[in-house]
Amino acid sequence: MSRYNLRFISDEDLFNHVKNTVEKYRFKIDLKKFNKNFIDPIKLAFDSKVYGKTLQETIESEIIRQMDKSNTNHIGYFHQNIFKFVDSDWEVPEQGFDLINEREKIYVEMKNKHNTMNSSSAQKIYIKMQGKLLDSSECRCMLVEVIAKNSQNSAWKISLDGVSREHEYIRRVSIDKFYEIVTGRSNSFKELCQVLPKVLDDVICSIEVETIENTVFEELSEISPNLLKSLYMLSFSKYEGFGEFEI
Repeated sequence: MSRYNLRFISDEDLFNHVKNTVEKYRFKIDLKKFNKNFIDPIKLAFDSKVYGKTLQETIESEIIRQMDKSNTNHIGYFHQNIFKFVDSDWEVPEQGFDLINEREKIYVEMKNKHNTMNSSSAQKIYIKMQGKLLDSSECRCMLVEVIAKNSQNSAWKISLDGVSREHEYIRRVSIDKFYEIVTGRSNSFKELCQVLPKVLDDVICSIEVETIENTVFEELSEISPNLLKSLYMLSFSKYEGFGEFEI
């Protein structure tokens, strides 16, 4: 195994954590998974015509979007769980906060992008942190963002019921500053990013990466040879008149 020379995590732990993340990646999709959240055939029909693509190309784009969404969640697993290997005081609880350090009394909610929260979800998280401070005035709560607007570690300013709030112990922290808090090294996140492609190369060489298995089109053709009709029947088969629907 190559030497990655990160002072805050062992080569073995880094390799295995990256490997576990890669193995979570999604390679299979069938019609049931494709329609898990109910496909909108009207939107697919619009997208196909408006963007000048065939319906098959439009469906393929939707399949890629769905698989990418799942894989984005796995990258969240990577960011959240790596700190267990950096410092044994950090743990990922089964419920509650995303990441905690009971010894230091630090409680973390982690988001991949700064714009993934609407105002309602942001308020809910802030109130949750306020509640933690009421339980223990010694604790520190942090919203950690992987993709933040700026490198920052500052009091989180928010509006609750039209009133501006901020508390010194409820922080908004970019991932680089959080790595600095955990490792004591200001450039530790940059160092991880620099070595990550090498780790990924080593991981990919060590495992048999699956090929994508997609049975969506095969299963749609069993409903009807016409792709659009298949989509309509998939979503609207119980609606009035669709039993005799023809295109």
